Amino acid sequence: MSRGGDMVYIPDDSDFSSFRDQCESLEGWHCRYNKAGVTVWSQGQEESSAVQKIKTCISCKDVPAETLYDVLHDTRYRKKWDSNMIETYDIGRLTVNADVGYYSWKCPSPLKNRDFVTLRSWLPLGNDYMIINYSVKHPKYPPRKDFVRAVSLQTGYLIKANGAGACILYYLTHVDPRGSLPKWVVNRVSQFVAPKAMKKIYKAGLKYPEWKRKHDPGYKPWVYPEQNTLPSVRLADLSVQHSDSLENIDETGLPEDHLSTSDHE
Repeated sequence: MSRGGDMVYIPDDSDFSSFRDQCESLEGWHCRYNKAGVTVWSQGQEESSAVQKIKTCISCKDVPAETLYDVLHDTRYRKKWDSNMIETYDIGRLTVNADVGYYSWKCPSPLKNRDFVTLRSWLPLGNDYMIINYSVKHPKYPPRKDFVRAVSLQTGYLIKANGAGACILYYLTHVDPRGSLPKWVVNRVSQFVAPKAMKKIYKAGLKYPEWKRKHDPGYKPWVYPEQNTLPSVRLADLSVQHSDSLENIDETGLPEDHLSTSDHE
């Protein structure tokens, strides 16, 4: 998503429009999975490539678009439903609809865990919503020894209202995991990891209203910017996170039969 060089920028209307087009278009996408209301596509790269562009879609009955938008913003609630997450927190705000955050992800054993520092931006459009991010470097959050710092080239969500009290969720991700991964991992992402993640978000949406009633029901800084107490971050303090400046590890030899049992939930 970066426009080249090391200049960090806040996405504008054209970036959101382009992201929406990618979510809704089928041209150039190859269907990898289509079961139980979840569809997964991949695009462009060879199947053996680690840098895959993946898109998934799920129809969410009984979950309004604005509820799912809250779910994807609410870092406190994320700890309840995202079992792959190790840690997440907001680092600072850039504008009323952009911030910088940290996320670490538990990869299926025996792969090494990954983490990201990303610039995230969001845009409500009537009954539809978008959240997109890409990786940046922040001087106070360098790569850690216990994680492989991965790179989000472009990742995001499109939430489309679908009648009264329902929505369609698209998730598109183009990530460089900074590692040469075994082919079974690439296949597993489209056949297992992505569908499971989408179903988790859907279930989280169903349970969110009840949870939120008990946890600061009026606190939604992504909707009410005046509630945001994060420290300000200057764009000048950030730079684009390029893949080639990070360690690249070779995990191609890892066998599938050593997967931890938790991956088969």
